[in-house]
Parts: sequence; structure tokens; C-alpha cells
Amino acid sequence: MKTEQQTRVQLIDKQLEKAGWNIDDPTQVVQEYDILVDLPEGVAETQTPYQGHQFSDYVLLGKNGTPLAVVEAKKTSKDAGIGRKQAKQYCYNIRKRTRGPLPFCFYTNGLEIYFWDLENYPPRKVIGYPTLDDLERLNYIRQNRKPLTRELINMQIAGRDYQIGAIRSVLEGIEKKKRSFLLVMATGTGKTRTSIALVDALMRAGHAERILFLVDRIALREQALDAFKEHLPNEPRWPNVGEKLIRMDRRIYVSTYPSMLNIIRNENQYLSPYFFDFIFIDESHRSIYNTYGEILDYFKTINLGMTATPTDLIDHNTFSLFECEDGLPTFAYTFEEAVNNTPPYLSNFQVMKIQTRFQADGISKRTIALEDQKKLMLDGVDIEEINFEGTQLEKKVINRGTNTLIVKEFMEECIKDQNGVLPGKTIFFCSSKVHARRMEEVFDTLFPQYNGELAKVMVSDDPRVYGKGGLLDQFTNQDMPRVAISVDMLDTGIDIREIVNLCFAKPVYSYTKFWQMIGRGTRLLEPAKAKPWCLEKQIFLIMDCWDNFEYFKLTPEGKKIDPGLPLPVRLFGLRLDKIETAMHLAEEDIAQKEIFWKDVSDNALDLLVEKLGPLMKFREKGNPVSPIELDLKDKVKQKEYVEFGPEHEAVSITRYKEMVEAKILALMENNPVLLKIKENKPVSQTDMTLKLCMVH
Repeated sequence: MKTEQQTRVQLIDKQLEKAGWNIDDPTQVVQEYDILVDLPEGVAETQTPYQGHQFSDYVLLGKNGTPLAVVEAKKTSKDAGIGRKQAKQYCYNIRKRTRGPLPFCFYTNGLEIYFWDLENYPPRKVIGYPTLDDLERLNYIRQNRKPLTRELINMQIAGRDYQIGAIRSVLEGIEKKKRSFLLVMATGTGKTRTSIALVDALMRAGHAERILFLVDRIALREQALDAFKEHLPNEPRWPNVGEKLIRMDRRIYVSTYPSMLNIIRNENQYLSPYFFDFIFIDESHRSIYNTYGEILDYFKTINLGMTATPTDLIDHNTFSLFECEDGLPTFAYTFEEAVNNTPPYLSNFQVMKIQTRFQADGISKRTIALEDQKKLMLDGVDIEEINFEGTQLEKKVINRGTNTLIVKEFMEECIKDQNGVLPGKTIFFCSSKVHARRMEEVFDTLFPQYNGELAKVMVSDDPRVYGKGGLLDQFTNQDMPRVAISVDMLDTGIDIREIVNLCFAKPVYSYTKFWQMIGRGTRLLEPAKAKPWCLEKQIFLIMDCWDNFEYFKLTPEGKKIDPGLPLPVRLFGLRLDKIETAMHLAEEDIAQKEIFWKDVSDNALDLLVEKLGPLMKFREKGNPVSPIELDLKDKVKQKEYVEFGPEHEAVSITRYKEMVEAKILALMENNPVLLKIKENKPVSQTDMTLKLCMVH
């Protein structure tokens, strides 16, 4: 147990020194700061040497000697809150005597530190103390900021009604002294632009000098940096190309969660917990906080969470994290609202469901074509041993024919460019990197005339993906590649307006992630920035090869992943159930046989630990069995559906073509005018008029 003096010397002094304060320099830190106060009413002269004086444990001075902060210390065994009222009184008395600014208020027991921005916010628990520059900046902001409710929003950055509504809701909340906000905006509605317009308003109003924009992937960091560069070109940004160490002279900082976590843990370059005035947390949800919550705990500043997850799917903890009532974010704008707006703000989509025979019925003697069975037998394969469920494709069995069929169907049914030959920009969602490489090989094999440029694999651990001229940059800004084959990397956050096709070549079990993936195609084109390979976009196509829409129709919340219990625990549970049932049925003999632990002693258990425990490391571990690779011809079992005709009948494109061709052949055989043309007989004007009437 430390005394107050020991607490100050061993803990508080070191914490102040870490923030750059020289405890021994009275121009920076004054200990036992003497504050003159009024004598009690009716007392004309001091009765004791200390009457009319108060002594603050620490006062932190500004560059001009003005008191900027008070630190009230208590010993570690006491609650830090005991010093709260005392510290507040010191702050007001200092302002009264010096006629300067109201000092910021800190109180601590060395283990916990509380920061109180008097007249603005209630006390909050913080990590560490501000630097001199922090206090100067915070004091300047407090004295010079303008009311936010009258601040104009730059509509060139974010001018849509819902974007303005989102920004206003945050600005009004800040004026009401709120410090946490949550925006729920459908993918493609411009969360980043809304954030940039909010940054612009905060900086112009003098409420923020430095902001931090947190994202979860490098590609999203580059995308956000480009957006800030476009809309706020005069605000210095970090990082520039090639910068690794954080720089202290910028205004806008964009970082991935892991990078910022490494920065705040770096003992060789101290970054103050008060360095940022506002933090944006992109795609914020509880799982991000569970992994990287240390960042938000470190920077206890105003923060704004942003997510595209529908409000009814956001969990209680996320609302709680951003101090919102359950189901009531600061602002929400849904996909349905965006699509149904006039004019629409997002592109709607059509779904083409494709299911192959092997996906539906599995791979077995019953489903393999006779020609392929003969080939397998010639290769010495026992057909009877081939028996796989459709769900085991790309897991326990790989069939090149299925992947080939999916690519062929995609090229047949996809939305194409204005020439009608190549697919428009497309994302293929694959189940693994190996699966993605196989899909790339199929594209290269089927379409060799494109020299391997038509489709490219883009995965997060491939350095060729990033940067100017990288694969993602090529996909975004160049004619080729047309197809980006992705494993997770392009599932969320990538903004490419020209995407007109999405192909789900894998099952998805998270409803939230599923809608984020769909969001890759929802953005409309910007007419002023049209690209030659995509001059118009009325709708985008989703090719669902794994029945995902049907799955979420039946299971709207997606797959609930319950932690699996180890086998011994499950067996033990079964024995307990057996005992309970036996006792309920008055079968004492059965129950007694199962109650094995009555004969187990501490010595026996110790013996197991001593003898068996060290041998566990030698137990055999099951080697993962490599999937069986096959090249069997697959065929389409089911397709659905596009709408056509006045009655909106639903058929696949291929079936529609067949119906049109059949209709033409029927006309050729039964229509007298067409028969005359076919037989090279003369056609009268009356015949032509009759034919035109039939066509129309």
C-alpha cells in the first residue's frame, strides 16, 4: 500500500514524464500550486498561515505560463473519485484569480486517471495525460469553436438529402454534448463521402484539428485516402506513399486497425491518447471492438461508428458501444429507401439461380455420365467408391467440370459491355485461394484469346494487388481484367461503380456478410466519369450458384455458429442424462453403475495427470486428407429466372432464347406469307400488310 507521496513519485510523476512533462521544471509543472481564495464570510484577517490558500498537487502550465490543467492526487488505496470535487474547486478558483481560461481537470490515484472537461462533458476515465501541445490545442478549440448547428455542409462532397440528414444528426448531437454516434447506411449510399463532408464541417467550425479514419483492410485505406485527396485536397494526409512511421504534422490520418494498434503499442515513438479530436470507425460492429477495442479505449475522444449492416441485425453490444438505444442508431438509411427513391440512389439487381446436377444430387455412380464412368474404369477407379454430397464440392472433392460449367453459364448469362462480347466488370466470390486459382485456370483455358487477362485472382496477401498499377487498380481503371476472382478481400468495402455482375461460386452463411457482398454492385454510375467498358447501368446481375438466396429466405439470420463441445464433454453429458433418466424411472441399479466418480480419489486423478499428461503430446494427429480431384462433365439442373413479357413470366435467358427460336420456327411452318417467301413465290402488298399486323 503506497502513501500519497509514494503514489506521486512512483506513478503519477512517471505518467506525466511519459507525456513529455518535466516535473522538475517549474515553467512546465508546479507542484503544490498556491491558489489564493477568499476568506470565510465575516473573517477579516487570516487566523492560520494556510487560511486563504489552497494547494493543488500539480498544475500544468502553457507556453505562456497560463495554468492549463490541474491534477489532484490520492494514494492508491483510495478511490480516485474522492479528489473530484477538490480538483473542480481548484480549477474554478484558479480561473477566478488568474482571469485566464478554465483549467482542464484531472484526478487520480495513480492507477486510474479521470479527465473532466468542465462545463462541456462529464468526467471520463482515460489512459495517461495530455502533452503540452495537446493542452494548447484543446484549449484553443474550446475557446474558438463555432456553433455547429449553423455550419454549412459542403454539398459538393455530400449533397443528397439523407447524407445531409446524417451529418446534421451528428452535428446536433455534438452540440448536445454527445460523444458517440452510429450511422447505419446501406452499402453504396456514400458513407465515406458523408464522413468527409462531416470532417470538413468540423474543421471549418474549429471543432477538430486532427481526425483518425479507421478501416479493416489496406485496400480500404487506399480507397479512403483517395477520397480524402479528391474532396479535401488541401488537408495534409497520412500516410503518403512509402511512409511507415506516423508523422505528427498531418490533419487527416487513415489507418487499418492492426497498424494503429502497433503504433499505440510502440514504446519507441509515443503517440498521445489525446492526439485525435475525432475518430471514424468504418464498418464498426462488436467483433471489431473485441479484437481492436484497445484502440478505442486508448483514444477516448468523440467517435462515430459506421456500418452497412441493417438495423435489425445489429447486436445489442454494438448499440451499447456507441451509446445508442437498441434498434435506434443516430441515423439510418436503408437499401430499400435508396432503390425506391426517385431518382434511385442505388442500382437494384436481378438474381439468376444456377444449380448443377452434381451440386444438387452429389457425385456418385447414379449421377456420373456413362461416358465418364467408362473413362474412370479405364483409369482403374472403382466407381462404387465415388460417393460425395453436393455440399462436399471444393472441400472433399474437386470437379473441374463443375467449375467449367459455372464459368460457361456465367459467360452466357452475364451482363456484357456495349459490344455484347465481353462481360462487364464482375466479381467472382470463391471459397478458398485454391478454388480461386482453379477458376482463373478455367477462364484462361476456355478463353485463350484474351491471353490470361480476362480474369485475375485478387487476394489480400498478394502484394501485386495493391498500389498504382496493381491488380485492383487495373480492375478499377482499365479495360482488363473484366473478372476479379476474390476470396474475402472484395467481399466488403470496395467501391467500383462499373460492377454489373456478381457470381456467388460459394455458399455464404452470414446474412450480414451476404448483404455486404451484394453491396459491391449497388453503386450507380457517375455520368461525368463514364468509362468506355461501362457506359450505362440500369441494373446488376447476381448469379447464385449455391442457393444462397433460398438459404437466407429460410434462415434470415444466417447460420448460427455454436462453439462445439469436445467429445469427452459430450460423452460425460450423455452419462449424466442417463443417470437422470434412470433415477426418474427408479432404476437405481443403472444409475449406480454410471456414477463412476464415487470410486475416483484425488490420488487416482493425480496419477493420471502425472503419468498420462506428459504422453498426450505424442498422440496421433489426423493428417488432413487431400481432396479428390475429378474432371467429370457436369450439366445444369436448374435455372431461375428473369422477367419478360406483359405477364412477367419467369424463365432463364437460355430458355427464353429457345422459346423465341421455337416461335419463329412455328411461324415459318404455319404462316402463309412466310411460306411464300420460303418457296420463292411472289408476295403481294396485302400479304405484307397482313404480316406487319401479325408482328405488331
